[in-house]
Amino acid sequence: MSKAQLTRTGILRMALGGGAADTLLPAEGGGGRRAPFLLRALRIAVVVCLYWFTSIAMVFLNKYLLDSPSLRLDAPLFVTFFQCALTAALCLGLSLGAACGPSCSGLPTLRLDPKVSRSVLPLSAVFIGMVTSNNLCLKHVGVAFYNVGRSLTTVFNVLLSYLLLKQTTSLYALLACGVIIGGFWLGVDQEGAEGTLSWTGIFFGILASLCVSLNAIYTKKVLPVVDGSIWRLTFYNNVNACVLFFPLMILLGEFRTLYHFDKLGSPGFWGMMTLGGVFGFAIGYVTGLQIKFTSPLTHNVSGTAKACAQTVLAVIYFEETKSFLWWTSNLMVLGGSFAYTWVKGLEMRKVQEDPNVKSSERNETGV
Repeated sequence: MSKAQLTRTGILRMALGGGAADTLLPAEGGGGRRAPFLLRALRIAVVVCLYWFTSIAMVFLNKYLLDSPSLRLDAPLFVTFFQCALTAALCLGLSLGAACGPSCSGLPTLRLDPKVSRSVLPLSAVFIGMVTSNNLCLKHVGVAFYNVGRSLTTVFNVLLSYLLLKQTTSLYALLACGVIIGGFWLGVDQEGAEGTLSWTGIFFGILASLCVSLNAIYTKKVLPVVDGSIWRLTFYNNVNACVLFFPLMILLGEFRTLYHFDKLGSPGFWGMMTLGGVFGFAIGYVTGLQIKFTSPLTHNVSGTAKACAQTVLAVIYFEETKSFLWWTSNLMVLGGSFAYTWVKGLEMRKVQEDPNVKSSERNETGV
């Protein structure tokens, strides 16, 4: 999620999965009565389609902004900075909308508190590493390989859970991680065989996977500072990121690059930048909707299927020809991710149904 599902998906899972109510997400089956089956099925189908469209469109838009031959803009930090600034502005706009009347009464009220901003700063540093490494990975690899290039998030989740939280993982889950690692290395090998391998892209893909895992851990620690509000956390996170991006852009000479950029005054360029930022903001909301109307397990399965569709669309759109082993590497990554999600889902259900399991142990098991 570019600033993919990476930037807000993990946070939303934490907020929604942890029981924090989100006033912007409509309650399912209002009034305690379940909607008719066909209506619920239609609603779920619409939400899943909206998630797929938003996520895939965001990746293709960011690929255009980061690595389009017609645009020729070598300023990935500026693209990320603009999207963070637009996200912060949209969050603030939602806050101002709270004064519009009763229909907007559920919108959050935001104000910038320096003390809270400092408390969120460690998460913001990880957040910057996450969104920047995701965009740099997307810049140096093709959209078709993007999913494989940053596929080690699950592996880092298991590793960091053991190193930082002392949580062990079942044998079946470890086997699924092994399949993911095998698919990753096979994909790297096949990209090299086709002459399209970028070690820079691979490096940033691995770094992005690590940062996504760290982002989830730090989010869980920081959420209480903002009273469990995902929208307040998003606001502070992106405001901090905008401030931190400035010295990085100066250090890497991106302001000089922008000064010589021939499309800086083009309405079309700023239109695409704004559209990319809006999709980046929207992915957090539609991710929350999908979890709300299905489940975290179904959301992960949907995300895996979406990644498969995104890969196929990228190969068709860019008119690429891939080998059998290249497709095998993608299937291994997707299959391993699905297997891990399924195993963790079964383990969580078993823990929840076992009356002898302590509540603290229940909280340690998740999808």
